[in-house]
Amino acid sequence: MISITRDPSSFAIYTVENDCQDCYKCVRECPVKAIKVENGHAQEIAESCIICGRCVEICPVGAKRIRDDLTPVRELLRSGRPVYASIAPSWVGEFAGVSPSQMIQTIKALGFRNVGETALGAQEVSASLASFLRDAGPGLYLSTACPSAVEYVRRYLPHLTRCLTPVMSPLLAHCKILREHIEPDGAVVFFGPCIAKKEEADTHKDILEGALTFKDLRKWMEEETVDPLSFKDRPIEFFPQKAEEGNHYPVEGGMIDTIKASGDFSHVRFLTVSGIYSIKKALDNADPGSFSSPVFMECLTCAGGCINGPASSKDRDGLSRWMDVKNFAGPLEKAAGRSETVKVAEFYYPEFPDNGGITEGQIAQALARVGKRTKEDELNCGGCGYDTCRSFAKALVLGRAEESMCVSYMRKKAHKKANAMLRSMPSGVVIADQNLEIVECNERFATLMGEETYTLYSVSDGLKGARLNKIAPSFAHLMSGVLETDQDVHYDHFRIGEKLFEITVFSIESHFTVGAVILDVTRREIRRDQIAHRADQVIKKNLATVQEIACRLGEHMAETEILLRQIAEGYGSEGDLLEGRKM
Repeated sequence: MISITRDPSSFAIYTVENDCQDCYKCVRECPVKAIKVENGHAQEIAESCIICGRCVEICPVGAKRIRDDLTPVRELLRSGRPVYASIAPSWVGEFAGVSPSQMIQTIKALGFRNVGETALGAQEVSASLASFLRDAGPGLYLSTACPSAVEYVRRYLPHLTRCLTPVMSPLLAHCKILREHIEPDGAVVFFGPCIAKKEEADTHKDILEGALTFKDLRKWMEEETVDPLSFKDRPIEFFPQKAEEGNHYPVEGGMIDTIKASGDFSHVRFLTVSGIYSIKKALDNADPGSFSSPVFMECLTCAGGCINGPASSKDRDGLSRWMDVKNFAGPLEKAAGRSETVKVAEFYYPEFPDNGGITEGQIAQALARVGKRTKEDELNCGGCGYDTCRSFAKALVLGRAEESMCVSYMRKKAHKKANAMLRSMPSGVVIADQNLEIVECNERFATLMGEETYTLYSVSDGLKGARLNKIAPSFAHLMSGVLETDQDVHYDHFRIGEKLFEITVFSIESHFTVGAVILDVTRREIRRDQIAHRADQVIKKNLATVQEIACRLGEHMAETEILLRQIAEGYGSEGDLLEGRKM
């Protein structure tokens, strides 16, 4: 295997950022934590990923996607080069009821020159392993048929890389077989349930031009309106020949069964481990030097085998797919005496992880950033997606995680903010559950409810659990009403004894949690009444003054009118006398 640096922009798995809902489920489910969270969105770390496809399977919104290689494969077909298909033996469980002849005709209808079985390569792998194990000494020997399992060992158990058997995967072995039967410019494209095969296509471009999934094949058939069941079942065989015992490979134990069928291996201990977590448990502390006999371990990342690959459809149960594969594969007697026909040797090299030289001091600082300053603070709850708080702290140091991922830290932070707001509010605040038991309240509320309640608040845990109808029976029914109707209410003046309150009752969680904000407006209303009374007095006094002024003005006007009349009359008499004299 050639060790190359992966290009994140063309990696087999990617995330549609706008679709990511920040649930961190991929972080929790990723067996190697090859997920980086930045600005609340998760992205794959190409250099750390083992391409098991678990994140693709479990993403609740489908934000995790498989790289689309369908377009380049179509372009390859349009180029005029003869293109051959290698189809994984798990196809019989994926396409139930479809015969080999119908599947061959279907893929040819899409433009392929011919179709071969990847199981032929599996037979070459078993033959090579049988030869290898016959002379194997004590130690641990790990299978290399599953590229995802190989990547796990290379990147996370590099010291066990030497235990990987020097044999290539069935797909690459099949590619070498096909190369001996196709044109010099011929191309090979794989169809199967495995995403990790895309990595093999990226690293072995000289013999494998592309890797598509069964989902890709279904999509292609739908777009071209090609239905496998529409073809007649004719005597057509896979190219260049039909596979036999290699068809057992898709189910766990299938590889070991084919090896055992080829001879006597009583000196070898065989073990099948499927599922990445099972592989981790089996190998994480394994010491190959402690084995007194050769131990061959068949490693399959997908639980149950390739029939449960991440790019297979999940509309059929695993047992039915297992039965289809076993019935199609047939007996194993034919494996006896099979020898290797092509060279399938492959050597694997470790990829030592770069942990960034993280120190204990950096871990302690990172833990302190999320409020974990003592060992007791490290809850190891797993809410962030990491198994332990220390693992999360390392991810923080490496820039792979964010503080907001720590659920307990964010809860405490939110609680502190809420408490600070409650303390600083001039109003009384109380929150109660559906039983009208106090969930939270501030000191001001206790003060408003009286000296006895305030004393209880001081000596208890903030009145938590106290019955509201005992603490505040006068307005408990208001909160009960909001719980029932889910409709907020507001009172400008709500009288309790000699006091007036402004009360707003609101629903927090429909029919389950209710809150109230209470403000004592007694003094404000008294002051308002005093101001109104004083204003009324001023108005009355002003009116009296106006009336007095008006009265005085009236008297003055009357006196002025009398005087003016007298003057006028006086002038009139004098005029008459003058006129009489002239006469």
